[in-house]
Amino acid sequence: MSAGTVILWRHGRTAYNAEARLQGQIDIPLDDVGTWQVEQAALDLWRRQSPTRIVASTLGRAVATAQRLADLVGLEVEQDARLCERGFGEWEGLSADEIAGRWPEEFAVWQRGGDPRRTGAETRAEVARRVAEAVRDLAAPLDRSDTLVLVSHGAAISLGLTALLGLDPVGWRGLVGLHNAHWSVLRASRGDAVPAWRLESHNVGPSVSVADWDAGVPAESMPSSTADAMRP
Repeated sequence: MSAGTVILWRHGRTAYNAEARLQGQIDIPLDDVGTWQVEQAALDLWRRQSPTRIVASTLGRAVATAQRLADLVGLEVEQDARLCERGFGEWEGLSADEIAGRWPEEFAVWQRGGDPRRTGAETRAEVARRVAEAVRDLAAPLDRSDTLVLVSHGAAISLGLTALLGLDPVGWRGLVGLHNAHWSVLRASRGDAVPAWRLESHNVGPSVSVADWDAGVPAESMPSSTADAMRP
C-alpha cells in the first residue's frame, strides 16, 4: 500500500537564498519575502490538493513552511531528518566567489557537474538515496486516496525525484531546481509498472512571474484569478 499522491514542496526564501549563498544544512529562518511566499503558496496548494499527512525536514525553514499549510488543513507537522538539504560541508554559508577563491580546483569540478569530496559534504548519490527512502517509507502506510506533502529543500528534492524516477542522480541532470515555495507532484504507478512513481508536474506555484515572486509582490498585484483563489 502507498499514498497515491506525493507532493514535494520546497521551503520559502531565506536571507541566504536572497544573497545566493550555499545554504546546505545551516538552520536559517525564512526572511520576510519567504514568509509571504509561504502564505501565498500554502493557500494555492490547499486549493489544488487535499493533504492527509504533512512531514517536514527538521530544519526550521522547512518546518515553518509546512506549518502554514498544516494550519489551513488542520493537520500536525511531523519531522524527518532524511528530508533535510544536502550537506555541503565547509562550503555552507559561502557565495560562489568565496568558494572559488578558497577551493578553486574543487569548485571547477563542481561547475563542470562533478561531485568533489569535501569535509562534511554529502555526495549526490547519498542524498538521493536517503530522500527516496524517506518518500517510500512515509508514503507506505497511506492509502491510494491519500496525499502526502513532504516539505524539503532544492537539491534534496531534485536528487530524490531523480532517484524515484529510476534515473541516475550522479550523471542525469534533466530536472531543474524548484523556485522557493514551489512544489512537484508524484503519482503512484499502477501495479508493477517501472518506475513506481510518475512525475505529474514540477516546479508548480502561484501564477505570478518569477521576478515578482522573488521580490515579494503584494497579493493585490497578482492576476485577479490567483488573488481570488487565495482568499480563504
